[in-house]
Amino acid sequence: MVWHGESALARDLDLIVLPGGFSYGDYLRCGAMAALSPVVAEVRAAADRGVAVAGVCNGFQILCEAGMLPGALLRNAALKYVCKQVELEITNAQTRFTAAYGDQRRAMMTVGNGEGAFFADQETLDRLENEGRVVFRYCDNPNGSARDIAGIVSEAGNVLGIMPHPDRAFEEALGSADGALLFQSVMASA
Repeated sequence: MVWHGESALARDLDLIVLPGGFSYGDYLRCGAMAALSPVVAEVRAAADRGVAVAGVCNGFQILCEAGMLPGALLRNAALKYVCKQVELEITNAQTRFTAAYGDQRRAMMTVGNGEGAFFADQETLDRLENEGRVVFRYCDNPNGSARDIAGIVSEAGNVLGIMPHPDRAFEEALGSADGALLFQSVMASA
């Protein structure tokens, strides 16, 4: 575990996860201040070396604010915090984050955010679609995300931003184990 004020990461990492939650209270814009944390330069350098990086919820916001992923996460369309289980379409099962889903085309995870609406200009959205970089899409969009986008990957495919929480979907007894497959995918590709 590395605190935002630190400026070094271990060199032998297989996966870096920027978790959900709130960073600096998110008073300016979600993730904007955290993107300026000293450790983010190390996260960027690790990603440039090919290390897998996953940003979940606030982590996705930080990756966008840091310029590691395109777009931005805006206030939910209804201007309310949304916390509920959502069904996702797995739109690209050929990434290092989705390979373990195999032929499974739907996944259940939980969203918990007030600023989870993915936004990008039309050119960027078209590029993401054409390059197969949209990996998760909402089946019933809870927040107003453009084109129902719930998760995208970087051009190199080793950085994932996902608004729903795969970390909250690890046990069938708790509603879904579909999130575990995302982490199994990453570890199998390491």
